[in-house]
Amino acid sequence: MSSIPIWVFAVILLILFSGYMALRAFMAEKKLDRQFIESEGKIYMERIQEERMKKREQ
Repeated sequence: MSSIPIWVFAVILLILFSGYMALRAFMAEKKLDRQFIESEGKIYMERIQEERMKKREQ
């Protein structure tokens, strides 16, 4: 244990921390994508409903 330099432990900890932050960023981006897709889907469905209403009125 004493033969391993402390900088090796620091590098290992930084690698683990970097992996954690990358995973966290990936999950946040996935959540934003999902929210964007849902909002665009709602807009699309509203347009479809408006077109149906226009067709019924004619």
